[in-house]
Formats: sequence, C-alpha cells, structure tokens
Amino acid sequence: MVRLGLIVGGIALVAAMWHPAEDVRTIEIGIEHSRFVPGTFTVKPGEKVRFVIRNDDPIDHEFLLGDENVQQIHENGTEAHHGAKPGEVSVAAFHDAETTFVFDEPGALIFGCHLPGHYAYGMKGTVTIE
Repeated sequence: MVRLGLIVGGIALVAAMWHPAEDVRTIEIGIEHSRFVPGTFTVKPGEKVRFVIRNDDPIDHEFLLGDENVQQIHENGTEAHHGAKPGEVSVAAFHDAETTFVFDEPGALIFGCHLPGHYAYGMKGTVTIE
C-alpha cells in the first residue's frame, strides 16, 4: 500500500490510498443444455481464479469444484444451495453467479452439477493445474 502526502501552503493534501490490483484471473463458463461451456481449462499452481458462471438454461444448476471425493460427497449430499465455500455456487435459471478459488498444487480437479440426475447426465468438466 502506498500513501502519498503533499504540503501546500501549510495544508496537508493526502492522495487516496493505493492498493495494488490483486492478481485474479477471470474465467467465464456458460451453461447450455445442461452442459458447461467450456468443459475443460488449464490453470497454474497458486493461481486465483474468479469464475463467472452464466446459466442460459430454464432450470437451476450449480458449479461445484473439487476432487473425486468432493464430487461424491455432493452427489450423495443434500445441500440445496451453495455459495459459502470457495469453488461452490448455485446458479438460478437465466442468472449469473460467481465464485473464487485458489489452485494450490499441480494435478486435476472436477467441476460438476449435482442437482438430481445432472452429474450422471454428464454435467461435469475438468480443470488441469500445471
């Protein structure tokens, strides 16, 4: 943070606080016909990503990011709405939603929708971290 000050005629003028921009990448994901578009993408270890999910379907969906274990927990779970955890968000029909996630280490993660029947229908995608 940088704070600048200047004294002019005995009056102190202070410039607005300057905060360097946080390094966040934005990835937009569309939902069309119960499919994520794009269905795959690549990020770097340590990268912080803001996901903007646009649901163009006439039904609700969700975007849940995690490994296979996380996906199984959600497939068998009963949470009706998401949004409190990074990488998890519910997306109402014809609406947008956002979530942010930091990718810690190399590997792969899955994103999916676990509303009844959606994941089995193929509503999932892959994130490669390299």
